[in-house]
Amino acid sequence: MNFIVVGDITQIEIIAVGSRIRVLPVLQRRFGKGRWRKLKGVAHVRLIDGTIRLAEIHWFEAHGIGKKLMRIKHYLD
Repeated sequence: MNFIVVGDITQIEIIAVGSRIRVLPVLQRRFGKGRWRKLKGVAHVRLIDGTIRLAEIHWFEAHGIGKKLMRIKHYLD
């Protein structure tokens, strides 16, 4: 992850759950079995160069495991 989320993530939506996630076998092998969900939301992020931008971010999450493989999908500003 080449950024840090600053503040809260808002407008959270579920994109996919369980077998609808293309990389589900990778997630289970790397982080463990769980009820995996792919989510998206909007947050302010601090980039490596120190700038803060508003971005749509996507990540995978499972109960008891937490947020994994977070990435920036689009900049909104």
